[in-house]
Amino acid sequence: MAYIKKDDVVMVLAGRDRGKSGKVLQVMHEAHKVLVEGVNFVKRHTRKTNQNQQGGIVTKEAPIDISNLAIFCKRCNRGTKTGINILRDGSKARYCKKCNEVF
Repeated sequence: MAYIKKDDVVMVLAGRDRGKSGKVLQVMHEAHKVLVEGVNFVKRHTRKTNQNQQGGIVTKEAPIDISNLAIFCKRCNRGTKTGINILRDGSKARYCKKCNEVF
C-alpha cells in the first residue's frame, strides 16, 4: 500500500490528469481512493432544493485510485517511490528512494 497521508503533495501517474500534482484532502482507506485538490474534476447535475436554490451543473473533485498516485519529492521535482526508515527514537519516517529526502 502506498503511504499517502492527508496534506501530502502527490503527483498523478495515470489517467487524464497525468502529470498534475496537488495536495491530498482526504484518504479513503477502505476504497483505496484519495481526494486530491485540483485533480480529477467531474460535473454533477444538481436539482433545485431548499438548501441549493440555484441548481444546475456543479464541478467538483472526484476520488482517484491510490495506485495512480506517487508522493511528490521537492528535491527530485517529480513523483517518487518511498521507503520507511525507523529512527533511533523508534518512530518511522518516509523518505525518497532516489535522493533520500525525508518527507
